[in-house]
Amino acid sequence: MSDVRDLVAELARHGVDADSSPLTRALYSSDASLYRVLPAAVARPRHRDELEAVLEVAALVGTSVTMRGAGTSIAGNAVGEGIVVDTRRLDRVLEIDAEARTARVEPGIVHASLQTAAAPYGLRYGPDPSTHTRCTIGGMVGNNACGSRALGYGRTADTVVAADVIWGDRAAAPGEVEARLAAVVAAELAHVRTSFGRFSRQVSGYSLEHLLPEKLSVPRFFAGSEGTLGLLREVTVALVEEEPRDLLVLGYPSMIEAADAVPAILASVSRLAPLAPQPAAIIACEGLDSRIVELVRARGSAVPDLPRGGGWLFVEVAGPERAGGVAAVAAASGALEARVVPTAAEAAALWRIREDGAGLAARSLTRPAYSGWEDAAVPPEKLGAWLRDFDVLLREHGLDGVPYGHFGDGCVHVRIDFDFSGGPGAFREFLVACAERLKEHGGSLSGEHGDGRARSELLSTMYDDTSLALFAAIKHAADPAGLLNPGVLVDPVPFDADLRPVRAVLPVLEGSALATGVHRCTGVGKCVAPSPGGVMCPSYVATRDEKDSTRGRARVLQEAVTGGLAGGLADPAVHEALDLCLSCKGCATDCPTGVDMADYKSEVLHQTYAGRRRPRSHYVMGRLPRWARLGAPMARLGNVALRGGPFAALAKSVAGVDSRRSLPPLATKRFRKVAPTWTLEKVQGRAGGVDVWVWADSFTEYFRTGPGLAVLDYLESVGLTARVIDERACCALTWTSTGQRDQAERILERTREVLTPYLDSGVPVLGIEPSCTAALRSDAGLGVVTLAELITRLDLPLPALAGTHVVAQPHCHHSSVIGWSADKALLERAGATVTAVPGCCGLAGNWGVEKGHYDASVAVAESHLLPAVRAALEADPDTVILADGLSCALQLDDLAGVRALHLGELLRPQQPGR
Repeated sequence: MSDVRDLVAELARHGVDADSSPLTRALYSSDASLYRVLPAAVARPRHRDELEAVLEVAALVGTSVTMRGAGTSIAGNAVGEGIVVDTRRLDRVLEIDAEARTARVEPGIVHASLQTAAAPYGLRYGPDPSTHTRCTIGGMVGNNACGSRALGYGRTADTVVAADVIWGDRAAAPGEVEARLAAVVAAELAHVRTSFGRFSRQVSGYSLEHLLPEKLSVPRFFAGSEGTLGLLREVTVALVEEEPRDLLVLGYPSMIEAADAVPAILASVSRLAPLAPQPAAIIACEGLDSRIVELVRARGSAVPDLPRGGGWLFVEVAGPERAGGVAAVAAASGALEARVVPTAAEAAALWRIREDGAGLAARSLTRPAYSGWEDAAVPPEKLGAWLRDFDVLLREHGLDGVPYGHFGDGCVHVRIDFDFSGGPGAFREFLVACAERLKEHGGSLSGEHGDGRARSELLSTMYDDTSLALFAAIKHAADPAGLLNPGVLVDPVPFDADLRPVRAVLPVLEGSALATGVHRCTGVGKCVAPSPGGVMCPSYVATRDEKDSTRGRARVLQEAVTGGLAGGLADPAVHEALDLCLSCKGCATDCPTGVDMADYKSEVLHQTYAGRRRPRSHYVMGRLPRWARLGAPMARLGNVALRGGPFAALAKSVAGVDSRRSLPPLATKRFRKVAPTWTLEKVQGRAGGVDVWVWADSFTEYFRTGPGLAVLDYLESVGLTARVIDERACCALTWTSTGQRDQAERILERTREVLTPYLDSGVPVLGIEPSCTAALRSDAGLGVVTLAELITRLDLPLPALAGTHVVAQPHCHHSSVIGWSADKALLERAGATVTAVPGCCGLAGNWGVEKGHYDASVAVAESHLLPAVRAALEADPDTVILADGLSCALQLDDLAGVRALHLGELLRPQQPGR
């Protein structure tokens, strides 16, 4: 067919939802690998029967098909030039058989969702990759994924009981392809028996050992075929009993010494077959480099106590006699120090660091680190020797890397600081040298991610000609037309073709913070988890659309800054991708690679509208503090006019505000008019002075004065003299979020001039509105503190809150920039029971009131906040709803009719008439 529009039309005629827009093609141009391949179209089937239609259209048109789950592939096996099939709508658990301990699922079911479905039966799915919050079971089957606990529970292939596969050869009779596959191996039995299945992590190539007559299992063989042979409609997998586990952390001088200890550790506890019950068994033995942990600490995140060392092994032991197993491991480990992690919370925190390893490792060196040589594996007894040789190779090529991973299985993940500025030559030279050295250790190019575009070309180094011929025969038996994921495993594309990092940035953007920042995204996809635990990414949680994820936006921006989109940063695809970004800053903290989409969106808006007419909302909502200041003298009259009727409708229309939104009323008396105010000059010479300065942000000054007055009452009640700074100073947040960066910087410069003397005086400066306080911290570099931080720092007394249930919506900027742990800790210290709602409220300042955003804003609120508040108030009408942020409080009032308190209002002493 002549163009992609014909392809999309043909898919539509077959009932398949598909898209070939520049936006969608950019979204799916990369996975979590180094590769960038624009697809002709993206199909999003709603029913697994549509997979047959996709293959039929591909055959008719003569284009390829590449299957994709969550797009977290590090090997580049989820990108292709033809039809990319996003399977995440095929997400049903079809059956759980508790007696047989199996689950029958569609390929798009997320690993974590399967765990949730299995939990009521006391069961779980064994393998658990670090991407378990978003990876799909179909993707795991495609790559034969393993994860941290494969040591105890096996690889994905070990769990596959049955698979419903649409083979590439659609004309074959039932059972014909399976017979062909078995016949290929039957012709070379001796070779297959000696060359395949040599150790558990020999994942590279096709796993031909599963086609041997003595262990024939075509479904297990299919695991790890990387979408090159057939399309998975559904799969039945074995489950295991959930069981308590103990975590032992062992410290070593370096990761090499940790690797040396692995054989003795594995031998210290007897191991039976995977999935088999046993008295004590090592479930996981994971390595973690100290540089990854130091990065977590540098970000201000708490890290549980770790033993002395430059590298650690996390050894998890399960079974009724696990205490004895832990003791045996510790005795055999030869570690510098050992620590049994005492609580489940500490263990979870350590596992989260390990799970974020791929993203954190990318930022652990002085220059960006990449995948590429990502998950090579050797028999565990050779791990120490291999790491020594690998370290030599790094130094010989002037490179550095941060190793971590599944040391108990001999599988090492590593991110390496490749320099692509001179092209891919050095990258090729290093990978070839690694493959040749790995072969000397009897290793596998891939230990769990598959070969994809990253390693398929190197299979000729790992395997001999007979094995390569078998691979070709297998491919021909199942997919004779070569439509399925071409260039992978058989007839490979060069591993240095289609590399994203070698693409030049547009000259006008070269060296810019934006061009550098958007390439931080490596595609690991923590932002596309359906049920995240933090703030990121509220728009994706609401829409489940890739374009509304942090990763999706980063991919589109990467295309824009490298010339992949005709309009550059002004391209409609860029603005469509950024439209539902709430600028919540959740990604700045929750994304392991530190993507800050709020900052990138601000810069894109700044460059797009520089010297040009802006949307009306930018002039009104983007400059709200200025209009509030001008309107303050007429607040009563303005509030009456804006309460309803034609004037309110006209005002909303002019301001670009959705007609369904109410407008927040102005305070009839400004905060600094009703609160005690001083300046530094007034303090000089006065006895007693000031204990706390309170900064009057624009929202507290002109809209919501109650929290500010409550904070003053509380501070007075504990014996502190607090005074409001009687000078105007703005954080410029509304200017920044709408991309008016030049004006924002001028405002911030004046704010620095005003507030710096107060901060330099040594007296704490307190912020009331969390979004403004966070903006001063992140954008102006000013150390303004929150109320919770002040109380903690000064160890101030708290009212008794025993018996009080607090449901809190931390403002997203509060969580992301400052952190909400101090607030939670002091509420619990006061005796309250605290439920912190994850995610964002959905209003997000000006974003949620703008035309075109109302429905998405409500959907975000319904993701977490509104259900939590409704459930809490239904269970106990006296539940306190806490929302320090003005946006959060307005959203609750607007959508639920609930008045939320500020922390100051909760802590203020009760007074008559209040």
